[in-house]
Amino acid sequence: MLHIAIIGSGPAGYYTAEAAQKQWGDNVRVDIFDMLPVPYGLIRFGVAPDHQSIKGVVRRYEQTALSENVRFVGNVKVGQDVSVDELLTLYDAVVLATGAPRDRQLGIPGDHLGNVHGSAAFVGWYNGHPEFTALAPDLSGHTAVVIGMGNVALDVARILAKTGDEFAGSDIVKHALDRLMASNIRRIIILGRRGPHQIMMTPKELGELGHLSRATPWVDPRDLPDQADDALLEPGIRKSVTQLRSFATISESRRADLPLEIEFDFFASPRALLGTGKVEALEVERTRIEAGRAIGTGEFYLIQASLIVSCIGYQTTPIAGVPFDERAGRFANDKGRILTGLYCVGWARRGPSGTIGTNRPDGFGVVEMIAEDITSASRKQGGRGFDALAGARKLNVVTFQDWKKIEVAEASRARDGAPREKFVDVAEMIHARD
Repeated sequence: MLHIAIIGSGPAGYYTAEAAQKQWGDNVRVDIFDMLPVPYGLIRFGVAPDHQSIKGVVRRYEQTALSENVRFVGNVKVGQDVSVDELLTLYDAVVLATGAPRDRQLGIPGDHLGNVHGSAAFVGWYNGHPEFTALAPDLSGHTAVVIGMGNVALDVARILAKTGDEFAGSDIVKHALDRLMASNIRRIIILGRRGPHQIMMTPKELGELGHLSRATPWVDPRDLPDQADDALLEPGIRKSVTQLRSFATISESRRADLPLEIEFDFFASPRALLGTGKVEALEVERTRIEAGRAIGTGEFYLIQASLIVSCIGYQTTPIAGVPFDERAGRFANDKGRILTGLYCVGWARRGPSGTIGTNRPDGFGVVEMIAEDITSASRKQGGRGFDALAGARKLNVVTFQDWKKIEVAEASRARDGAPREKFVDVAEMIHARD
């Protein structure tokens, strides 16, 4: 019998477990660890609360989770409750599928000021991540700047712009919804260092901005390249640029009719945040594109803003004893192999890139690597050995059956039309299980 430990219960973790089942069938036992009592990682805490169809992928993961040879081991912090070295003595392979939950820092003067938030924290706040429940962003000002040109920036802008009715059917948590409904924000600027041809936004997510009831998106026509140049773009980006071109045609009267505007500011590089205690303005340098890179022009201007959300990327959290690539912000690895018996998958392997589905071939690839590396029959204890260790350390382990009780409790406390009201406190989650 082969024993595999997977650290992280998001998409990469469950796809890896699925791959292990297909590789070894009934001859493998998989334990999926998570530091929280609830599974699904990025799906629960990263996917926007108004994108419920995307969250539906958990039904596939649940099929794997309910298999007899896969266990969810929640509320266990690897690196604190148990070390990676200890897991390596118990399991034939340990796979790190911890994602990239830390914000990449802006790294400009003033990024320590109040009301400057990274997207991991801000998205975690409105998605109910226990670590970010107390974030309480100040939405009393009129202008928010969202820095970044990917789908996360669109998510943040859209959430800031929606009305209460537009959150119907979502699972946004109450503390965030209440604060958003009291917001005074009237202008949202999406700021990008490069131009429309370099965006990482997808057409569907861009299109959603055009259907908001109280907000209208706008692109300055002068920022758009010659339309003939669009033919050189990859088809998906071409569709996105076409969507941007449609925003540039929205009339001034239409923009004036709605109380909130979402403005795209291209060729704009943040240089400094200004304010006393809290951010009050952003200093920006105008850029031009040379060989695909944004080059400063020496032209500066100020944007008065009271909220900054930086959506410029994520980093993996280091674990003691595991080689880490600080520059890349992920575990140091060779195509998923870190050390003998130790592997990584998903964002922990390649950095924050790709879609949720990208993690599936990633997981299958790492399992193939494990199969190549294991040449003899296992004599390790696997889950039985961990259970003994957990008992000795009095760890309060949460099982998948426990999670199903938490899930039922969340559904029972949901507001009308919502699928759930998430618990945002670990102690409350565990209490719901008991």
